[in-house]
Amino acid sequence: MRSASTTLTRGQITRYAIGSLGTGGFATLPGLVLVYYLTDSLGVTALAAGAIVTGAKVWDVLIDPVIGGLSDTALARSGSRRGLMLIGSIGLPIAFVLTFAVPAGLGPVASGFWVLIAFMLAATCFSLFQVPYIALPAELTDDYRERTRLLTWRVVMLTVAILLFGAGGPEIRGMFGDPLLGYLVMAAVAAVLLGAGLFVASTVAPTRPMLPVRPGASIATHYRDGLDALRESQPFRVLLGAFMLQGLATGLMLAAAQFVARWVLGDEGAVTPLFVALIAPALLMAPVWKLVADRIGKERGFRIASTVFLAATVVLGLMVWMPGWWILAPVALAGAAYAGMQTLPMAMLPDVIAHDRTAAGHDNRSGVFSGVWTAGETTGMALGATVLSIVLAATGYIETTAAVEVAQPDAAVTGIAVAFSLLPAALMLLSLVALARYRLRERDIIGTSA
Repeated sequence: MRSASTTLTRGQITRYAIGSLGTGGFATLPGLVLVYYLTDSLGVTALAAGAIVTGAKVWDVLIDPVIGGLSDTALARSGSRRGLMLIGSIGLPIAFVLTFAVPAGLGPVASGFWVLIAFMLAATCFSLFQVPYIALPAELTDDYRERTRLLTWRVVMLTVAILLFGAGGPEIRGMFGDPLLGYLVMAAVAAVLLGAGLFVASTVAPTRPMLPVRPGASIATHYRDGLDALRESQPFRVLLGAFMLQGLATGLMLAAAQFVARWVLGDEGAVTPLFVALIAPALLMAPVWKLVADRIGKERGFRIASTVFLAATVVLGLMVWMPGWWILAPVALAGAAYAGMQTLPMAMLPDVIAHDRTAAGHDNRSGVFSGVWTAGETTGMALGATVLSIVLAATGYIETTAAVEVAQPDAAVTGIAVAFSLLPAALMLLSLVALARYRLRERDIIGTSA
């Protein structure tokens, strides 16, 4: 029987889940439209657009371990991780609007620098929230199944955010004849939702330390602690490796979706039904994956979800030869699997952290683990945009400015289709190979926490 100290209230679960309105929105909307905004509205070349997005994410990766250490230090000194989360919730909306507020008339080079600086600031504010946010489940409850319950509802909100921002953002943009104005209004509306979601979630952070903490002493210490966590925890290395590969696959598909809508399906607005097809099954399946995990284990459920997603991307590969609206069916299958690919590894991470603390006898390193995890997740998503930009450049994609129409070569359209299907399939296969080495089971967690 669960004790009162380990059972989460509905209010805690709700407030924590609402945070994914912000984290999911920030991960989705820039990933969907930022490269397209740079290449097709600001006239930035495909390689340069990829470098801008990747550069901001590389910065994010560099600071995540430091923020993880600072989060643990804040917990030790003040009894809460909330301070960093509040700074992120205030700064992110402002920086997000600035990213899409490039003044009309700037050339491609100046526009690119504007976006790079603003997006780096946004990424920094996002990390200030995200790193402590990911550390919270291991501290809110020490119950194996309660963590799955908590993360299940987080993923439900995450899928809502993906639909809301992924489908709604382009719709707002399309309401205006001037594309630059459309992007700016889109960003302003999104910023309000981002800030609200992050602020609400910050209130769930415990106000006193529940576990002993070893604060980091310097930047070098933060990086060393992150490397130690990777070296010492085999389950963490395996889980993070698989999650990074899957982040690269889904990040690549996300970045390519707008290009698929415009150049494969022939309708820029087709991105909306693509996202509806993805998210509707995900909303339905998130609670189902929790039941699967409770019955057969989180790690086995994760493998099943990953295999289903792999099958969906293989079928999508047929769009290279047969483009058409039929792709909505395998996209829906991918959406059903995606819910499990988010719920289960995120529920496994607190188990890994708990195992590190109890079985290995370490101090509480939740912030360290979450900092490295966020860096790895960011790396995977960032490289998705990088890979897409390389594919676009290699296949001769033609960049343009707002309101100027171009015809893309057949090779570029084929490259877009491959980037949305067969390349993600290869990455998913590699993730399954990595996941085969994950050995932590429920009995291990229960045994060490008993």
